[in-house]
Amino acid sequence: MDTNSKPATAPDTPASASLGDLPEWDLSDLYSGPDAPEFARDLERLEACCADFAAAYEGNLKDLDAAAMRDCILSYEEIDLAAGRIMSFAGLRYYQNTTDADRAKFLSDAQDKVTVATTSLVFLSLEVNRIDDVAIEDWFAGDGELARYKPVFDRMRAMRPYQLSDELEKFLHDQSTVGAAAWNRLFDETVAGLSFNVNGEEKNLESTLDHLTDKDRDLREAAARELARVFGANVKLFARVHNTLAKEKEIEDRWRKMPAPQTSRHLSNDVEPEVVNALRDAVVAAYPKLSHRYYKLKARWMGLDALEVWDRNAPLPMESDRTVTWDEARGTVLAAYGDFDPEMARLAEPFFGNGWIDAPVRSGKAPGAFAHPTVVDVHPYIMLNYLGKPRDVMTLAHELGHGVHQRLAAGQGQLLSSTPLTLAETASVFGEMLTFRRLLSEAPSADERKVLLAGKVEDMINTVVRQIAFYDFECKLHEARRGGELTPGDLGELWMSVQEESLGPAFSFMEGYETFWTYVPHFVHSPFYVYAYAFGDGLVNALYAVHEEGDPAFQEKYFEMLKAGGSRHHKELLAPFGLDAGDPAFWNKGLDMISGFIDDLEAMEP
Repeated sequence: MDTNSKPATAPDTPASASLGDLPEWDLSDLYSGPDAPEFARDLERLEACCADFAAAYEGNLKDLDAAAMRDCILSYEEIDLAAGRIMSFAGLRYYQNTTDADRAKFLSDAQDKVTVATTSLVFLSLEVNRIDDVAIEDWFAGDGELARYKPVFDRMRAMRPYQLSDELEKFLHDQSTVGAAAWNRLFDETVAGLSFNVNGEEKNLESTLDHLTDKDRDLREAAARELARVFGANVKLFARVHNTLAKEKEIEDRWRKMPAPQTSRHLSNDVEPEVVNALRDAVVAAYPKLSHRYYKLKARWMGLDALEVWDRNAPLPMESDRTVTWDEARGTVLAAYGDFDPEMARLAEPFFGNGWIDAPVRSGKAPGAFAHPTVVDVHPYIMLNYLGKPRDVMTLAHELGHGVHQRLAAGQGQLLSSTPLTLAETASVFGEMLTFRRLLSEAPSADERKVLLAGKVEDMINTVVRQIAFYDFECKLHEARRGGELTPGDLGELWMSVQEESLGPAFSFMEGYETFWTYVPHFVHSPFYVYAYAFGDGLVNALYAVHEEGDPAFQEKYFEMLKAGGSRHHKELLAPFGLDAGDPAFWNKGLDMISGFIDDLEAMEP
């Protein structure tokens, strides 16, 4: 797209004037600005450090003793830290305004330079994977500091059966900036530049989607139909993006002899395929007692024979339309965190006063929300699009949980701090649960308690049922793409098949809903990422049950789990709580909590 094209106008919501002083990022903890001499210096140093690293170690790893290998890994970690700082700054600055041509160019140029510089590092994992197991174990036995990095080696060696030649691996690394990364950028810029006309007002995607939670059913319908119109007008481009990325993945997977499209994600998550399959099967089997049952209740509350897609996240008739100010949201979440443990609130507090959160909705800003860990010697940054809805408070609790987790895990160092996706949602979903429980305990009336409980059920259905439906959509998409190009109609049919199955008979689907796969960024940026949300929700439900049982050491065990980052496997991290994700009953325990909430809602019926 033309990045100089006119962006959507800034949203004009009734709540916008009453939200309070919304914080914006101060990225100076990374660099003072794009022209900072330190940024240019670090790019130059990165190139030199990568070249020096390759000159010192390429072709020599098999001959290193344990102490020399430790020095090698520590040097590699320093390089990863430098590259991470550069890309964090360029990426965060870009996401503040993805339609700004200068920011897009700055990110692209930084990405190109970092990719070129780090191509010389590709040899490390390739050579490590050619060393036999006995030699690797001798390294760990010979140096305790190196043994701490065993999980790094384990992750490298998990790719051992799928490794290509050195030349091909370097080519794939070099080519990435004009491959998947380029298509990702095209997707981001297209989505950020979409303009929606809702009842005569120009809106961006985020504020148009926000209308789907409005009390006014006519407004919800108008927004849904406008989303369908704009998605439909752009569906060919989105189909091209998905076809290209799925085909590119299929080619690489075929060369690597990956047994399934999902294999690389499972490997990066350090989770066994059978564990993911058990989760998926348990959730799909539970559709009737979860989403189907809840949405039937909701249709009755709303006085409807059937729900339309614009009713899925609609507020309940008795729900207040009160705007939650930023200060209220901050106070609620910090109090909930502090009730659990004062240390959790202490770790969260700096996000609010130090420019670590970017909250306002702005033209060109990326939609949604995320927490980016940056690098271990700085701090995470959180992005929100805060509109003062009760669910925005839960989003704040969610992303702040990520931030706390990332701060705690930073002590592991750059290479061991990153948590596999299967556990990366633990602290975020736990933070949501803490906030929900506090709000529920303070609900002043039966109606407000019902609204809170229904909102939590809907959030859990969105986290578990909807994300597993997304996962099934991706599985079907990648499988179908192996048979040839997929038309927009083909993609729409795949989308509708999982939507109808997961949402159930309470729904009627408008014409155009078959295009709503187009805007989901996870399908583009992180194939098969979405099951991590369901994994995290199920895990947290099981964890919270242990907490409610009164384990006096729960807080200590919980913080130790978060501090571990990516240094330990999920089985080891869950064992102190008496939990095992490999046990099929584990997932049913989590799903039973959602079902129990729906039981409570049914009991409130007159």
